[in-house]
Amino acid sequence: MTSVRIGTRERILTATSILFRRQGYTGTGLKEIAVESDARIGSVYHFFDGKEALAEEVVRTGGAAYGAMVLGVLNDGSPAPVDAIGAMFTQAARDLEQSDYADACPIATVALEAASTHDTIRQATADVFAAWTDDLSSWCRAIVDDPHRSRDLAIAILTSLEGGFILARAQRSQAPLLAAGRSMTQLAQTMADAT
Repeated sequence: MTSVRIGTRERILTATSILFRRQGYTGTGLKEIAVESDARIGSVYHFFDGKEALAEEVVRTGGAAYGAMVLGVLNDGSPAPVDAIGAMFTQAARDLEQSDYADACPIATVALEAASTHDTIRQATADVFAAWTDDLSSWCRAIVDDPHRSRDLAIAILTSLEGGFILARAQRSQAPLLAAGRSMTQLAQTMADAT
C-alpha cells in the first residue's frame, strides 16, 4: 500500500479551515496554523499573502466543497426530494454531534466574525452563499418549478440550516437541526402541493 503525502499548501488550508470553524478568524493565529499544519511559518507566507488572503481561499475552497457535499447528500438515498431535505438536516445533526459540536458550517463562523471588518472576507462569504443559493435553487426546481419560488425555498433551507447549526452548537443538541429539518420538509411539501 502506498501512502499519499499531502502537500504543504493543502495541509495549511485544511488546518486553517478546521481552526477557523472551531475558533474563528480572530481566535486563530498564523503561528498556530503553521503548527497544526506541520509547516513552517515561512511556508504560510510563501503560499498566502497574509492571514486575510488565507482566509479568503479557505472560505472559497471550503465553501465550494461543503456546497457539493450538501448537494451530494440531497441527491443520495431519498428518491423524493422533499424527503431528501429532512435527511440532509438529520445528517447535518449527526455530523455535528460526532464532532462534539465543534465542526459546523465551514464559513459561518468566519462570516459572522470577520465579514463586517474585512471586505475581502465579506465578499468571499457573500460569493459562497450566492453559489449555494443558486445551486440549491436549481435543485429545488424538482419540488417547485417556478424559479422565484424555488429560490425562496432554497433561501429558507439555507437560513434554517445555518440557524440550526448556531442553536445546536450553543445547546450542544441535535434538536434545533432536527426541528429545522421537519419545518423545511413541511414547507417544501406545502410548496409542492400548491403547484
